[in-house]
Amino acid sequence: MSDEDDLEDFEPDQDDFEKEEDEKETEEEEDYRKEGEEFPEEWLRTPLTEDMMKEGLSLLCKTGSGLAHAYVKLEVKERDLTDIYLLRSYIHLRYVDVSENHLTDLSPLNHLTHLLWLKADGNRLQSAQLNELPYLQTASFAYNQITDTEGISHPRLGRLNLKGNSIRMVTGLDPQKLISLHTMELRGNQLESTLGINLPKLKNLYLAQNLLKKVEGLENLSNLTTLHLRDNQIDTLSGFSKEMKSLQYLNLRGNLVANLGELAKLRDLPMLRALVLLDNPCTDDINYRQEALVQMPYLERLDKEFYEEEERAEADEIRQRLKKNQEQEPEPQRDLEPEQSLI
Repeated sequence: MSDEDDLEDFEPDQDDFEKEEDEKETEEEEDYRKEGEEFPEEWLRTPLTEDMMKEGLSLLCKTGSGLAHAYVKLEVKERDLTDIYLLRSYIHLRYVDVSENHLTDLSPLNHLTHLLWLKADGNRLQSAQLNELPYLQTASFAYNQITDTEGISHPRLGRLNLKGNSIRMVTGLDPQKLISLHTMELRGNQLESTLGINLPKLKNLYLAQNLLKKVEGLENLSNLTTLHLRDNQIDTLSGFSKEMKSLQYLNLRGNLVANLGELAKLRDLPMLRALVLLDNPCTDDINYRQEALVQMPYLERLDKEFYEEEERAEADEIRQRLKKNQEQEPEPQRDLEPEQSLI
């Protein structure tokens, strides 16, 4: 049996319901055309067609049963698509790129239970919600109109990209379901809080270009190694916990941290090796680099420069001197109990 024979059952037919809908909308467009006015944008439908599928399909592989072959990769980006209903029948697809279209609905993808990789950037989506897809590992919904993080529960999802949307609060991300998620991209949204990102398996978190004023609710991210908070409105370094024991890289560039004393709140991060604080008011202080190393002796790089051995030695001396002074300070005298009063 040839590959073409194997694919005969794989090619779907447009069902009667879709044909009726097409005929209905065509009649409405004709009525509108008679009035001599331009079509409203929502009427200019561009559904995915069989011809587009044939052009976009590639990567012939065995199906799950191993008894047939099917094309498992589809690329139909920049086609002005408003409808991907046709995908309901292409159940063997594993890689789908529908980016740079005009899609508002991805529900046909719920039928693609073998899907591994999805890119739906640059559409008009208001939600990333899909049914649980058991094998989905990478999903990108960047530059849409998404307002929340509800309905994302794929057990093998490792990378989630929601960059450039309109999300104000992270909600609905269940750590019991998102057991594989290690990288989440939320740059360029409207986040006002870091609450709701309670995902202990997370390793890389990108929150730059939001509206954050502080860090909160990240105490359980014990596996987090990279935290990117550039270009927010953070003025305090409270919220960093010793439970964040794996954090190695912290980018706070372009925030509002003014007081060098805030650096002391980072000394409980045992693995912190690289810190970026450029374009914060505190970097104008002449003792900025020295104070950072005094507070965080294991720090290897501040901003773009690594620490020299001479700087380390000087910071060690200051640290020892401070410790000695603290040990020599007399303990504050306790108030005498009434029965011990000398009066």
